[in-house]
Amino acid sequence: MTDFARDAHHVRTSAGSGWGWTLGYGIVSILVGILAFSAPFPATLAATIVIGFFFLAGGVASLVAGFSSRTSHRGYTIFLGILSVIAGGYMVVVPVGGALSLTLMAILWLGVRGVAELLVGIRFKRLRVPMLLLGALNLLLAIVIYTTVPWSALTLPGYILGASFLFGGIVAVMNAITERRGA
Repeated sequence: MTDFARDAHHVRTSAGSGWGWTLGYGIVSILVGILAFSAPFPATLAATIVIGFFFLAGGVASLVAGFSSRTSHRGYTIFLGILSVIAGGYMVVVPVGGALSLTLMAILWLGVRGVAELLVGIRFKRLRVPMLLLGALNLLLAIVIYTTVPWSALTLPGYILGASFLFGGIVAVMNAITERRGA
């Protein structure tokens, strides 16, 4: 067999290998997404606790880095570590409060982003309309979420988590089917 034929055979046999695992992952991800949509409050608490542990881990790492270094930004690193440990600990111990805090940050982020997009969109010549629409959408989302607090705080992160898993699972299943066809 020539090198070209051997390489072509290798490409044909390796294309699509492992598609079953991708399909399985996609199906599990879709199921998790549906579960999160059907029970957004527990999904919100779970997401908040996981994010809290990420804050805790990052805070501890920041503290270790700050106390073990002698750089000019040592104070900032220690301050950031303390802040992250406090925020993470709060999210783990009081996940409902943590979910409320996350939701309020999302409202702030959407509002500031919406205003910025409107201001920038006014100056655009090209893409003015899409940018203005995006700014208006983000401001509308901020207002809708704000007017539904505290209820939105108890479900919004769960719905976001559900949407991420659901759509990620759909894409994984589509990818697996495409890979299977190539096998």
